[in-house]
Amino acid sequence: MSEDEHAKRGIDLERPNAARVYDYMIGGELNYAVDRMFADQIQHVLPNARHMALTNRAWLRRAARFAAEQGVRQFLDIGSGMPTVGHVHEVVQAIDPASRVVYVDNEPIAVAHSEIVLEGNDNAAMVQADAEYPDEVLEHPTTEAMLDFSEPVMVIMAAFVHFIPDERDPAGLIATYRDVLAPGSYLALSSGTWEGQGEESQRSVALYEKSGTPLTLRSPDELRALVKGFEILPPGVVFTPEWRPDAPLEDPPEQSGGLALVARR
Repeated sequence: MSEDEHAKRGIDLERPNAARVYDYMIGGELNYAVDRMFADQIQHVLPNARHMALTNRAWLRRAARFAAEQGVRQFLDIGSGMPTVGHVHEVVQAIDPASRVVYVDNEPIAVAHSEIVLEGNDNAAMVQADAEYPDEVLEHPTTEAMLDFSEPVMVIMAAFVHFIPDERDPAGLIATYRDVLAPGSYLALSSGTWEGQGEESQRSVALYEKSGTPLTLRSPDELRALVKGFEILPPGVVFTPEWRPDAPLEDPPEQSGGLALVARR
């Protein structure tokens, strides 16, 4: 892709992008040298960074499967990032091919590649929008065509809210999405945390500050405060590997560096 094409698509190759860095961390190929360099810097100061990304991804798949098993057939994945094996639509459509999934991201590469991956899948679509402006998402023609908010929907915010500092009111943002949901809907949310972490996390946060995408890590109580109006389901706010694991845990759960919850409207 030429420099002109990058500019036309709004792709900034001067700074790392969080979605592309995450893609690299979980073994994807939809990233650039600037993203790989930054990810390598993160792994230098935080050696288990790749493990953190992979455990978050595994939790996302379990949460989506849980909702599908409860009968939910509509999913809104906020800040979905790059298309990879085990994307939400693959998980839920394995249970019911009629399940509908709308992915939302503002990263042009994530959008472009998701559109390619989803080509021919009438029940999954990509929306390019800034999820911090819910009207851009909820009133997008694709969202309106795909999702019926009078029926249960699972809203997914995996590794999303830790990019929203308190001054941008993440609780208010989540409440805006909550208020359009029908009873029986779900919220799946994960976030980086200080809980159980060492100085390595402080150094990684400092690197993200320099990258232009600062992190706000939160405690379990802070995450509970963000989801008022929802009922947090067992096992509560826990480290990502502890949320309804498929097998006995092999590593200390705090090594995941992230907390997760699933809550019901």
